[in-house]
Amino acid sequence: MTDVPSRAAQPGAPVAHGPRAALLLGALGVVFGDIGTSPLYAVKECFSPTASHRVDPTPANILGILSLVFWTLLMVVTIKYLTFIMKADNRGSGGIMALLALVPPRKGNPTGPLVLLVLFGASLLYGDGVITPAISVLSAMEGLEVATHKLRPAVVPLTVAILVALFLAQKRGTGGIGKVFGPVTLVWFVTIAVLGGRLVAANPAVLAAVDPRHAVRFFLEHGTHGFMVLGAVVLCITGAEALYADMGHFGRGPIRAAWYTVVWPALLLNYFGQGALLLGNPGAATNPFYALVPSWALYPTVAIATAATIVASQALISGAYSLTQQAVQLGYFPRVSIVHTSKHTEGQIYIPEINRALLVLCVALVLTFRTSSALAAAYGIAVTGTMAITTIVYFVVVRQRWGWPLWKAVPPVLVFLAIDISFFAANAAKFLHGGWFPVVMAAGIFTVMTTWKTGRRILGEAFKADLLPLEQFLDDVARIKPFRVHGTAVFMASNPHGTPPVLLHHFKHNQVLHEQVVLLSVTNERVPEIPPEERVSVIDKGNGFYRVRARYGFMQTPHVPSVLLACKAHGLGIELKRTSYYLGRETLLPTGRSKMMRWRKGLFAFISRNARPATAYFGLPPGRVVEFGMQINL
Repeated sequence: MTDVPSRAAQPGAPVAHGPRAALLLGALGVVFGDIGTSPLYAVKECFSPTASHRVDPTPANILGILSLVFWTLLMVVTIKYLTFIMKADNRGSGGIMALLALVPPRKGNPTGPLVLLVLFGASLLYGDGVITPAISVLSAMEGLEVATHKLRPAVVPLTVAILVALFLAQKRGTGGIGKVFGPVTLVWFVTIAVLGGRLVAANPAVLAAVDPRHAVRFFLEHGTHGFMVLGAVVLCITGAEALYADMGHFGRGPIRAAWYTVVWPALLLNYFGQGALLLGNPGAATNPFYALVPSWALYPTVAIATAATIVASQALISGAYSLTQQAVQLGYFPRVSIVHTSKHTEGQIYIPEINRALLVLCVALVLTFRTSSALAAAYGIAVTGTMAITTIVYFVVVRQRWGWPLWKAVPPVLVFLAIDISFFAANAAKFLHGGWFPVVMAAGIFTVMTTWKTGRRILGEAFKADLLPLEQFLDDVARIKPFRVHGTAVFMASNPHGTPPVLLHHFKHNQVLHEQVVLLSVTNERVPEIPPEERVSVIDKGNGFYRVRARYGFMQTPHVPSVLLACKAHGLGIELKRTSYYLGRETLLPTGRSKMMRWRKGLFAFISRNARPATAYFGLPPGRVVEFGMQINL
């Protein structure tokens, strides 16, 4: 990867994303659906009688927990992410991988401690993406139990059915889903604001919880036990990290506008409404959200909540797509099928392989844990771990990329890190009660990502060791003067400097060359997008040979035929109907001398065999592709 000058070198790079009103509504549906449905379960879990951190719903405890919720939303979402972290956009794209791409590249080993930390944080985010849809939809369906206990057996089957329908709808893309879900989410936020606001109006004394002294008093009174309640309080910020990851889908402006005008006011009204209810009726702590609802509106509210939680799941799902695409283009993940679902916004994508994996795991979680309270025990470690890692990488970016002095960089980072670590420590206590799931899942994904990166590096070094200088090959061609056939041959070259091994194999076995020989290298840059006018460069090497380089950002998918057509503007005319493409297909053997452990060599070989074929990934016409097999000892 080559680091290039970027508009992201300074914060606040302007990015155009399309009609603002449509993006604001779409952001409301996709980005904030998750955090918007947290009132369904956040306060309930703080007073859950089955939790190890249970506290009684006394007035002091109610105000203390409400104060913790208020200041958590303010410090984590409003100040940390919307005010600071989202300024660290990489040409408009966000997320922990985009943040890593802003860090100046290391000399020597590309997988240093910071990179490994980011990869583990990204892996944790996948675990969050599995738990969030499951707990969101399950908590909404549990409202049926409030209406009547006879519907309790239907909660899990209905949840599974909704999840299956949600994942089947993903092929429409986040833009299409946002158009449908945006109005639904707007109705949801209006509903929770009205439900909470009427109780706040009836008991305005609950607003005293804004005073942080109630949170401090709560900790002083309960000590370590009170600290563990943070493991439930963290549920009020579900989706905060996905909010940053989804920035490339909708843009920073619409996301901020939606938060300040709709989401934050509605959340505060509902949380304080639940607190006002509990102050007058502590027995409602078993499910304070649905206790806000008048009996005549219970079924309509369950229906709205169900629709909203379907939307809630979308934030993490679309975030997983963005994360995967970035990891593929940065070389940390094998090739997958990346489907662009919008003609106007390039960041809106759909990845079938990730979609299927999330569906299977979400359904398995629901069938295993069966209640939102049980799933709440599994939630927290993943998101708080990723949040802490994001803060650390942000510090590196502001110091090394933006050049902030220590006096400016350290204070906000210390505050954010203190909050992140506190939440992480409180959630770590839930490891044996379900928290192990996202950690085990993250460990598996981390192993795949590091194995793929290391394996590709070793593979590149093996090719480089046997690489023949292009000038030497061209001298041999000029001396031998082989027969030249009509048309163009495109040889895919992972190394943009030497002679591609597949060209040597072709010439050795066939003893002929095409009239035009294009050595095409596709390279990935540490920026989200490369404009079309900057993407292609052509060097005429003489005797019908051309070195072509196509540069793509980590939020783009290469398309070779388009690259060849763009070569015309650089003096190289190519007729696609008379073009053949030559690729190498490696058979990897784990018997080489590389330092990679044998089991990782086997894993890398397995991943390579099952990765998306280069033909499909580069958009090559299958009927015009020739593949040469090569055996390589790792």
